[in-house]
Amino acid sequence: MLVFRLASVHCIHRFMCEGKEMEGADSRPWDDLLPDALGLIFKNLSLREKLTVIPVVCKSWSKVVTGPYCWQEIDIEGWSHGTDPYGNAPAKVDKMLRVLITRSSGSLRTLCVSGLKLESTFQFILEHVHSLQTLKLPRSAISDSLMESNAQKLSTLTYLDLSYCSKIGAGAMEAIGKNCKSLARLSRNMHPLDVEGKLSQNDEAHAIATTMPKLKHLEMAYHLVDTKGVLDIINSCPDLEFLDLRGCWEVKLDEQYLKETSPNLTVLGPQVVDHYEEISWECCSDYSDSLYDYDSDMIWDDEDRLEMRFYAGSSEETAYGWPPSP
Repeated sequence: MLVFRLASVHCIHRFMCEGKEMEGADSRPWDDLLPDALGLIFKNLSLREKLTVIPVVCKSWSKVVTGPYCWQEIDIEGWSHGTDPYGNAPAKVDKMLRVLITRSSGSLRTLCVSGLKLESTFQFILEHVHSLQTLKLPRSAISDSLMESNAQKLSTLTYLDLSYCSKIGAGAMEAIGKNCKSLARLSRNMHPLDVEGKLSQNDEAHAIATTMPKLKHLEMAYHLVDTKGVLDIINSCPDLEFLDLRGCWEVKLDEQYLKETSPNLTVLGPQVVDHYEEISWECCSDYSDSLYDYDSDMIWDDEDRLEMRFYAGSSEETAYGWPPSP
């Protein structure tokens, strides 16, 4: 599959270049396009294609794909979630992030990665993002203290996903709310096993209600919150349009009251139609099956050299299923 894809890209490039000779001097081949224009095109390709196919087509394409134009949005959530959970996955994810974030040259707007385990990786992210708007870090081992001391560096965020991050709580939520004044969307879903043994998470609900008044979209599936905690959020966030309460069994909301006080609010749950909806790795990823079997050194033109491996199967935790994000 990789050989076929590589050949296809080569053919497209050759066809576009030869078009200049066929159509006259006024036509311009793709490799003569401005770097930012090519970057807009290349950013729609898959991670694998940008890292292993485009760089070998020609020098101009390789230069573009190693520059910031293609990396204003970095989404390796699928790849990071599919790395070997029993090997050196944290180190591989760390190296991948360092290379890609460095390429973005401070222009990063969106970052999506799953399962961060190293504190140094999170610190590196914070030191190299200055205008980040979307940050998704599900299943990451981020602590309250780490988030509290660094929340001010995320002040430009409008969307934050800290779902299944079991090491953070009300302290992190409060720090985020006080520093991220433009936050409009928060995903804080939990897995039932993550909250097992806990008595309550109403302190998180209180932190959200008192520090995040501009929220429009809030996901807090399987949180141990009660009716009062949820009503505090609804009453304190007048712009709230969507609230995910699946699995929040202690919440009992009066539908008539919500219609009168929050007519624009859609509430999902607390009942779950498909209990513990199972999402396989294939459903979460837009990569083809051949991607998982591909095992090769990545091709780099700079001094950084990173081994990119894809593993078949899924981790043990996916067997339980995750409540999907709407």
